[in-house]
Amino acid sequence: MAVNNSRLQGFYKLSVSERRALLAEIAGLSEEQVLAWSKNGELSDSAADKMIENVVGTYSLPIGVATNFIIDDEHYLIPFVLEEPSVVAAASNMAKRCQKKGGFVSNNDDPVMIGQIQIVNCPDINTSKEAILSEKDYLIDLCNQVDPILVKFGGGCRDIEARIIETQSGKMLVLHLLVDCRDAMGANAVNTMAESIAPKVEEISGGTVILRIISNLAVHRLARVSAIFTREEMSDKGNNIERGEEIIDGVIQAYHFAAADPFRATTHNKGIMNAISPIAIACGQDWRAIESGAHSYASHNREYGSMSHWEKNEDGDLQGSIELPMAVGLVGGAVRVHPAAQTNVALLGIDSANDLAKVMAAAGLAQNLGALRALATVGIQAGHMKLHARNMAVTAGANDDEVDSVVGLAHSSGERITAKLIEECLATYRGSN
Repeated sequence: MAVNNSRLQGFYKLSVSERRALLAEIAGLSEEQVLAWSKNGELSDSAADKMIENVVGTYSLPIGVATNFIIDDEHYLIPFVLEEPSVVAAASNMAKRCQKKGGFVSNNDDPVMIGQIQIVNCPDINTSKEAILSEKDYLIDLCNQVDPILVKFGGGCRDIEARIIETQSGKMLVLHLLVDCRDAMGANAVNTMAESIAPKVEEISGGTVILRIISNLAVHRLARVSAIFTREEMSDKGNNIERGEEIIDGVIQAYHFAAADPFRATTHNKGIMNAISPIAIACGQDWRAIESGAHSYASHNREYGSMSHWEKNEDGDLQGSIELPMAVGLVGGAVRVHPAAQTNVALLGIDSANDLAKVMAAAGLAQNLGALRALATVGIQAGHMKLHARNMAVTAGANDDEVDSVVGLAHSSGERITAKLIEECLATYRGSN
């Protein structure tokens, strides 16, 4: 179950251990799960050695928690694993700004993945295509015999499509196995089905099968999330309609830039993935597949453009939406191996791949708006450098007990936060102490 309230006032002021204790109480986490957020929960050498080859150790990144998210009338506390400052804060801030209209609303597809089978050297490619499609039901049945457990849980191969493509090597016949993967990401199930029926496909088509592999352009497994941000919520303090209207106009102009220009769209979409990929990492997902599918979909059948869409509604409020492939799963993979990934899923309170997909899409939309709003007002660096100041203080040589004081001096100076200013503030602090 999701948490009762994602609004944690003053959460950032707590110590790391106090945050853990609070989240454990709110989400009902066990002591073992909480320990997975500390060094006690690091992936062991033996576990790591079973996951990939030539293991020499493990590598840690911070786990932050985004607050204020309401999705389909449920509250969520969302774990992010990344090294970049301001992302968690921006997503949390924007999530708070759409609560007046109920937060985020999702409308996801069923979890259908595509398995591709490449057929070459067909004696007559059109005849081969017709032959394959005439045996479609038989081939679907063969696929489902491969994974009876998936079928038992309501999944399995749903359909087979065939298309002819032109390549430098000549014409090829490509089959698409459409497989409902339920709560799995689906790569193992789809690849196994494709490999298992390949000999029969060759027999029916008269051609030669080469590749049998999943596609990460999951156009049948789209996550869709939308939200409305009122003019008041979009203002600086949440109470100024005129200022909110100005900011909404700026956000829409920034969005139109991304929608029309691939150079801008690339950075615009990187900001969306700033939220989606960290959640994928936190929950043990294949974030490379998710990144690849999202960017491919942004250029699917068109010039590369924005993954999100922003417009004014009839009330003058800002309405945003996002649609992108979301191949995620809670069955198998790292989520079943890494103790911290298990705890992060427990914090989310989710029990299906659909829930994880909508959470990631909502976070991506919120993060996108955070970046657009900053760009349209104070600029992206103001907030980023403010939060980056702690990293800069550590780089300048500040000890743990000096960092907050040095950053405080830098902020109180009223000057732009730079590495030089941080160094000067560190020297000032040490000189006065």
